[in-house]
Amino acid sequence: MDLELKGKTVFITGSTAGIGFSTAKALLSEGASVILNGRTSATVESAIKRLEQEFPEEAISGIAADFSILNEVNNLLENLPKIDILINNVGVYSSGSFFKTDDAEWYRQFEVNVMSGVRLSKSILPSMLANNWGRILFISSECASLTPPDLIAYSMTKAAILAVSRGLAQLTKGTNVTVNSVIPGSTLSEGAEQFLEAAAQKEQKTKGQIENAFFTEVRTTSLLQRFAKVDEVAHTITYIASPRSSATNGTSIKVDGGSSGGLF
Repeated sequence: MDLELKGKTVFITGSTAGIGFSTAKALLSEGASVILNGRTSATVESAIKRLEQEFPEEAISGIAADFSILNEVNNLLENLPKIDILINNVGVYSSGSFFKTDDAEWYRQFEVNVMSGVRLSKSILPSMLANNWGRILFISSECASLTPPDLIAYSMTKAAILAVSRGLAQLTKGTNVTVNSVIPGSTLSEGAEQFLEAAAQKEQKTKGQIENAFFTEVRTTSLLQRFAKVDEVAHTITYIASPRSSATNGTSIKVDGGSSGGLF
């Protein structure tokens, strides 16, 4: 199926690795022009080079910005070209005791995970509405509803962006602009790979044994009973970002392997 993405310009925050990077690859394979983002110029340039090797014919660029630093965010907003598709993917987290997580850490996660998408949407949505076409996606997490006790601050931010996404969608009423959220489950990103390797070494087990234990003892609600691959999540994001998803607006799409449960 042609997703009709040729000629569309996409900006993906937090896209030098993981789901963001895999989404960039999926969009480039459909002929879209992609602007990457990472915290440093070095990581952005490295990601661009890797993609250029695979997609030498496509337009690939990048802008470095740390979303916890307001000056860098403002500089990013001033230098962004016209964007057809905005994918708010950047996110940070820390695992720890609720009682030992200080205010600064709560604010840091809120600033990066929530306000990054708020500021970008405020800047980009008006031109989408004026052009009567656009896509904004917020990448949430199964933690928005599962809320692990060691990830309460992170889970709060991932729940918050669901509300932001739904609210922005209501501003698009009667237009060809849509705003949606995608909710991934446990995904085999570079971070998850490192977690499995470290745990396997510590417990003197194989990565497969650690992964099986995670789903039989921790993420027991998962129906998939394995980590999703980053490209499995990226394929869903790519479809929702495309003109083909024109009847999908103001909703949250789960790619969580059934871990969240429920009918909706």
